[in-house]
Amino acid sequence: MIQMSNVTMIYENGNVKAIDDVSLTVKEGEFAFLVGPSGSGKTTIIKLLTGEVAAVDGELEVNGFDLRRMRRRKLPKLRRTLGVIFQDFRLIENKTVYENVAFAMRIIGANRSEIKERVPHVLELVGLQGREKRYPRELSGGEQQRVAIARAIVNNPKIIIADEPTGNLDPVRSLEIMMLLEKINALGNTLLVVSHEKELVNALGRRVISIEQGKIISDGMDGYYGYE
Repeated sequence: MIQMSNVTMIYENGNVKAIDDVSLTVKEGEFAFLVGPSGSGKTTIIKLLTGEVAAVDGELEVNGFDLRRMRRRKLPKLRRTLGVIFQDFRLIENKTVYENVAFAMRIIGANRSEIKERVPHVLELVGLQGREKRYPRELSGGEQQRVAIARAIVNNPKIIIADEPTGNLDPVRSLEIMMLLEKINALGNTLLVVSHEKELVNALGRRVISIEQGKIISDGMDGYYGYE
């Protein structure tokens, strides 16, 4: 669960509030979109949730971790409860599909038998069975994003944060990725998805949180409108 209460964030290089007195709750098992124009504060919210930056005021809790009071040495424990998907995939080019996903398990100390059991299951879930031995350069953009999704979910995180996961894909592949995220959400994962694709967001009929100039201006099921 995500709980933000009156959170404010100001970067050191300026006096502008990147996030200004934001309160937001995303419940366990929910699927929500975060939308807004460039520079509105979407990326800052992601950085706050992952502990990359710290708020200057307010309360922030993610999966039971109190980020305003938590010691920095506990950040790895928080991040193990999160899966993050990026627009640019961020795959390891000299590793195969299987190795990219297995690597996410190795860095948290999973043993060989756990990896051998879990990775094929996750690759099948995201529709990549038969692609295990291919390298990222041998995959389409949509397939690369599926690898990134598999890597994000392989450790069974409580919350998945997707930052413009369809930004580099065509409309057909974008819809496929969103449908896959819905499938993952149905398995019990909480999803917070940053997106600028108005038609795609509205088509899914999910909760839409709109932010502008560091403030939430709307939050509900009314769709994504007003931004290009």
